[in-house]
Amino acid sequence: MRAVFILIGLLVASAGFSQKKDTITVIGVGDIMMGTNYPDKGGLPPADGTELFKEVAAILQNADVTMGNLEGVLLDEGGTAKTCRDPKVCYVFRSPVKYADNLAAAGFDVMSLANNHAGDFGDAGRRSSMKTLDQAGIYHAGLTTTPYVVFEKDSVRYGFTAFAPNSGCLNLNDLPTAKAIVQKLDSISDVVIVSFHGGAEGPQHQHVPRKNEIFYGENRGNVYEFAHQLIDAGADIIFGHGPHVTRAVEVYKNRFIAYSLGNFCTYSGINVSGVNGLAPIIKVYATPAGEFLKAHITSTNQVFRSYVRVDNEKQVLKRIQQLTREDFPESTLKINDDGWILPATK
Repeated sequence: MRAVFILIGLLVASAGFSQKKDTITVIGVGDIMMGTNYPDKGGLPPADGTELFKEVAAILQNADVTMGNLEGVLLDEGGTAKTCRDPKVCYVFRSPVKYADNLAAAGFDVMSLANNHAGDFGDAGRRSSMKTLDQAGIYHAGLTTTPYVVFEKDSVRYGFTAFAPNSGCLNLNDLPTAKAIVQKLDSISDVVIVSFHGGAEGPQHQHVPRKNEIFYGENRGNVYEFAHQLIDAGADIIFGHGPHVTRAVEVYKNRFIAYSLGNFCTYSGINVSGVNGLAPIIKVYATPAGEFLKAHITSTNQVFRSYVRVDNEKQVLKRIQQLTREDFPESTLKINDDGWILPATK
């Protein structure tokens, strides 16, 4: 009889069937801009940026899926740089294509390209970013040409999509279309991961206001409504970016939302002083159907022109604890001092 069961097991395995794991893990981090060669190479790190993730790589690699938000483009030269309001302070980012190897080595599986810097060098920059990530084996989505991606790991199918209020990106403020994309992904995936780039920027905008945020005359969306409606449509895990500071976290209908993950690895050209330099690595534990089980926060911080460091003072954890208490007083989540985000015990 034992031989029969072994034979059945071999036949099942050979047919390509395997049992899904009880728990999946998804890591989300914030903005990544590994240095810029524009307007000159003075904004690039030493050693091609190979040490930028050295202190956190083991953490990033320890998940089924790890994602981040790629600010700027992967392009060696060329393209048409967007016009700067002030040429002396030009927020235009172009990282060498070889830097995609740093992302792959650090453990990134998928990147969002939906943000206000994805078009810094026009279509040439967008095409180069997509081609470069493809060559590095990193999935991506968020541009109108690549609205979503579906991939499989350990017999679990993941759908990923991303949104921003910027040209060339899936429109954050077009909720009907956003919901339709999520519904499609939900119909063909086990776990739907959504990234958004929305909300006003800076330390004065750490709170989730539950209304449209207008910044520099641009509608940066109502990220609270956006996240809730997309979960209603079938999203399972939502990671926010855009404010350049960290915001609160929430669980809605047993699905996890991080409203902003801050500046994670921004070597130059982006302010990382004070709270701007604090960012979490959030590892979400969920069922293979996307239901929230728990999450863990690893606190990191940056100083200007340096690599990502683990923050033993856990400053961003303390910020998330406070912001979540203030912005979601109705929440029953428990965020422990050791970084664990837990549902309330019944």
